[in-house]
Amino acid sequence: MLLLLLGLVLSLALAQKLYPEEIVEQDFNMTRAAGSWSSISLASDNVMWIGVNGDLHLFIRTIELLLNSSLLFHFRFWMQGECVFVTVVCEKTPKNAEFSTVYRGENKVLILETDYWMYIIFYLKNVRFGIETQVLALYGRIPVLSDPLLDRFEKAYRKYGMGPRNTINLAEKGGLPCSPGPAEAGLGPGRGPSSSSGSLASPDLCQY
Repeated sequence: MLLLLLGLVLSLALAQKLYPEEIVEQDFNMTRAAGSWSSISLASDNVMWIGVNGDLHLFIRTIELLLNSSLLFHFRFWMQGECVFVTVVCEKTPKNAEFSTVYRGENKVLILETDYWMYIIFYLKNVRFGIETQVLALYGRIPVLSDPLLDRFEKAYRKYGMGPRNTINLAEKGGLPCSPGPAEAGLGPGRGPSSSSGSLASPDLCQY
Protein backbone atom coordinates (compact mmCIF):
# COMPACT_ATOMS: atom_id res chain seq x y z
CA MET A 1 0.00 0.00 0.00
CA LEU A 2 2.85 2.35 0.86
CA LEU A 3 4.56 1.60 -2.45
CA LEU A 4 1.30 2.24 -4.29
CA LEU A 5 0.91 5.60 -2.57
CA LEU A 6 4.52 6.52 -3.32
CA GLY A 7 4.02 5.58 -6.96
CA LEU A 8 0.91 7.76 -7.15
CA VAL A 9 2.74 10.74 -5.67
CA LEU A 10 5.66 10.33 -8.09
CA SER A 11 3.24 10.06 -11.02
CA LEU A 12 1.54 13.29 -9.98
CA ALA A 13 4.91 14.99 -9.65
CA LEU A 14 6.01 13.94 -13.12
CA ALA A 15 2.68 15.08 -14.57
CA GLN A 16 3.06 18.60 -13.18
CA LYS A 17 3.33 21.46 -15.61
CA LEU A 18 4.22 25.06 -14.92
CA TYR A 19 1.82 27.56 -16.43
CA PRO A 20 3.48 31.00 -16.14
CA GLU A 21 0.19 32.75 -16.81
CA GLU A 22 -1.23 31.23 -13.61
CA ILE A 23 1.57 32.46 -11.33
CA VAL A 24 0.41 35.25 -9.02
CA GLU A 25 2.93 37.66 -7.47
CA GLN A 26 0.58 40.33 -6.10
CA ASP A 27 -3.07 40.91 -5.10
CA PHE A 28 -3.28 37.41 -3.64
CA ASN A 29 -6.57 35.62 -2.98
CA MET A 30 -5.87 34.25 0.48
CA THR A 31 -8.94 32.03 0.42
CA ARG A 32 -7.36 30.08 -2.42
CA ALA A 33 -4.02 29.93 -0.60
CA ALA A 34 -5.58 28.20 2.41
CA GLY A 35 -5.77 24.43 2.80
CA SER A 36 -3.40 21.48 3.04
CA TRP A 37 0.27 21.87 2.10
CA SER A 38 3.48 19.85 2.31
CA SER A 39 6.94 21.22 3.11
CA ILE A 40 9.24 20.92 0.08
CA SER A 41 12.29 23.08 0.74
CA LEU A 42 13.67 25.81 3.01
CA ALA A 43 16.35 28.42 2.37
CA SER A 44 18.01 30.81 4.82
CA ASP A 45 21.01 33.11 5.10
CA ASN A 46 21.54 31.39 8.47
CA VAL A 47 21.16 27.66 7.85
CA MET A 48 21.23 26.91 11.58
CA TRP A 49 17.66 28.23 11.70
CA ILE A 50 16.40 25.64 9.23
CA GLY A 51 18.60 22.67 10.19
CA VAL A 52 17.19 19.60 11.95
CA ASN A 53 17.52 21.26 15.35
CA GLY A 54 16.74 24.76 14.11
CA ASP A 55 13.87 26.93 15.33
CA LEU A 56 12.34 27.01 11.84
CA HIS A 57 12.78 23.36 10.84
CA LEU A 58 8.99 23.18 10.59
CA PHE A 59 6.80 20.86 8.52
CA ILE A 60 3.62 22.53 7.30
CA ARG A 61 0.28 20.75 7.62
CA THR A 62 -2.42 23.29 6.81
CA ILE A 63 -2.97 27.03 6.46
CA GLU A 64 -6.23 28.62 7.61
CA LEU A 65 -7.56 32.07 6.73
CA LEU A 66 -9.15 33.62 9.81
CA LEU A 67 -12.10 36.00 9.86
CA ASN A 68 -9.83 38.97 10.56
CA SER A 69 -7.72 38.08 7.46
CA SER A 70 -4.85 36.74 9.58
CA LEU A 71 -3.33 33.33 8.81
CA LEU A 72 -3.20 30.32 11.12
CA PHE A 73 -0.36 27.90 10.30
CA HIS A 74 -0.46 24.31 11.57
CA PHE A 75 3.03 22.78 11.75
CA ARG A 76 4.79 19.66 12.96
CA PHE A 77 8.05 20.28 14.76
CA TRP A 78 10.69 18.00 16.28
CA MET A 79 11.39 19.04 19.88
CA GLN A 80 13.05 17.23 22.78
CA GLY A 81 12.76 13.82 21.13
CA GLU A 82 9.11 14.14 20.14
CA CYS A 83 7.13 15.32 17.15
CA VAL A 84 4.88 18.11 18.42
CA PHE A 85 1.99 19.90 16.78
CA VAL A 86 2.37 23.68 16.71
CA THR A 87 0.03 26.48 15.63
CA VAL A 88 1.28 29.95 14.75
CA VAL A 89 -0.96 32.95 14.06
CA CYS A 90 0.39 35.56 11.63
CA GLU A 91 -1.49 38.82 12.01
CA LYS A 92 -2.50 40.70 8.86
CA THR A 93 -0.80 44.05 8.26
CA PRO A 94 -2.22 46.87 6.08
CA LYS A 95 -0.01 45.74 3.17
CA ASN A 96 -1.25 43.12 0.73
CA ALA A 97 -0.07 39.58 1.55
CA GLU A 98 2.06 40.83 4.47
CA PHE A 99 1.73 39.40 7.97
CA SER A 100 3.56 39.66 11.27
CA THR A 101 4.13 37.36 14.22
CA VAL A 102 6.28 37.12 17.33
CA TYR A 103 8.35 33.92 17.35
CA ARG A 104 11.98 33.94 18.46
CA GLY A 105 11.87 37.69 17.77
CA GLU A 106 9.82 39.96 15.50
CA ASN A 107 8.86 38.47 12.14
CA LYS A 108 7.52 39.87 8.89
CA VAL A 109 5.96 37.22 6.64
CA LEU A 110 5.25 37.75 2.93
CA ILE A 111 3.86 35.63 0.13
CA LEU A 112 6.23 35.91 -2.83
CA GLU A 113 4.30 33.89 -5.40
CA THR A 114 1.86 31.03 -5.91
CA ASP A 115 -0.34 29.34 -8.46
CA TYR A 116 -2.68 28.23 -5.62
CA TRP A 117 -3.20 24.69 -6.92
CA MET A 118 0.38 23.36 -6.83
CA TYR A 119 2.92 25.55 -4.95
CA ILE A 120 3.41 28.64 -2.79
CA ILE A 121 6.57 30.49 -1.68
CA PHE A 122 6.75 32.39 1.61
CA TYR A 123 9.40 34.86 2.75
CA LEU A 124 10.13 35.57 6.42
CA LYS A 125 12.41 38.23 7.89
CA ASN A 126 13.23 37.71 11.55
CA VAL A 127 14.78 40.40 13.76
CA ARG A 128 16.15 39.19 17.08
CA PHE A 129 18.57 41.13 19.27
CA GLY A 130 19.14 43.44 16.31
CA ILE A 131 20.19 40.58 14.00
CA GLU A 132 18.21 40.00 10.79
CA THR A 133 17.64 36.51 9.40
CA GLN A 134 15.88 35.72 6.12
CA VAL A 135 14.04 32.46 5.47
CA LEU A 136 12.17 31.27 2.37
CA ALA A 137 9.81 28.30 2.38
CA LEU A 138 8.47 26.32 -0.57
CA TYR A 139 5.23 24.41 0.07
CA GLY A 140 3.45 22.08 -2.34
CA ARG A 141 -0.05 20.66 -2.52
CA ILE A 142 1.63 17.25 -2.87
CA PRO A 143 4.89 16.09 -1.20
CA VAL A 144 6.96 16.11 -4.43
CA LEU A 145 7.22 18.96 -6.95
CA SER A 146 8.60 18.97 -10.49
CA ASP A 147 11.84 20.67 -11.51
CA PRO A 148 10.18 23.75 -13.07
CA LEU A 149 8.52 24.51 -9.74
CA LEU A 150 11.77 23.91 -7.86
CA ASP A 151 13.44 26.30 -10.29
CA ARG A 152 10.96 28.99 -9.25
CA PHE A 153 12.09 28.55 -5.66
CA GLU A 154 15.76 28.72 -6.66
CA LYS A 155 15.08 31.95 -8.52
CA ALA A 156 13.38 33.34 -5.41
CA TYR A 157 16.14 32.53 -2.92
CA ARG A 158 18.88 33.71 -5.28
CA LYS A 159 17.08 37.06 -5.41
CA TYR A 160 17.84 37.37 -1.69
CA GLY A 161 21.52 36.51 -2.07
CA MET A 162 21.30 32.81 -1.22
CA GLY A 163 22.58 29.74 -3.03
CA PRO A 164 22.08 25.95 -2.93
CA ARG A 165 24.25 25.71 0.20
CA ASN A 166 21.65 27.81 1.99
CA THR A 167 18.86 25.30 1.31
CA ILE A 168 17.46 22.16 2.90
CA ASN A 169 15.34 19.69 0.94
CA LEU A 170 12.51 18.49 3.17
CA ALA A 171 10.73 16.56 0.42
CA GLU A 172 13.47 13.90 0.28
CA LYS A 173 13.00 13.00 3.97
CA GLY A 174 10.44 10.25 3.64
CA GLY A 175 8.74 8.80 6.69
CA LEU A 176 5.58 7.91 8.50
CA PRO A 177 3.14 10.48 9.85
CA CYS A 178 3.32 11.61 13.45
CA SER A 179 0.71 10.05 15.69
CA PRO A 180 -1.70 12.84 16.74
CA GLY A 181 -1.59 13.70 20.41
CA PRO A 182 -4.77 13.92 22.49
CA ALA A 183 -4.82 17.71 22.40
CA GLU A 184 -4.48 18.12 18.63
CA ALA A 185 -8.22 18.48 18.14
CA GLY A 186 -8.11 21.45 20.51
CA LEU A 187 -5.76 23.52 18.37
CA GLY A 188 -7.66 26.51 17.12
CA PRO A 189 -7.58 30.16 16.05
CA GLY A 190 -6.14 32.72 18.42
CA ARG A 191 -4.29 30.31 20.71
CA GLY A 192 -0.80 31.21 19.47
CA PRO A 193 1.95 28.57 19.57
CA SER A 194 0.65 25.44 21.29
CA SER A 195 1.40 21.75 20.97
CA SER A 196 0.50 18.14 21.48
CA SER A 197 2.83 15.25 20.90
CA GLY A 198 3.27 11.81 19.40
CA SER A 199 6.42 9.72 19.54
CA LEU A 200 8.65 9.03 16.56
CA ALA A 201 11.96 7.27 16.06
CA SER A 202 13.67 10.12 14.18
CA PRO A 203 13.17 13.86 13.54
CA ASP A 204 13.33 13.17 9.81
CA LEU A 205 10.01 11.33 10.13
CA CYS A 206 8.29 14.43 11.52
CA GLN A 207 7.00 15.44 8.14
CA TYR A 208 3.41 14.93 7.11
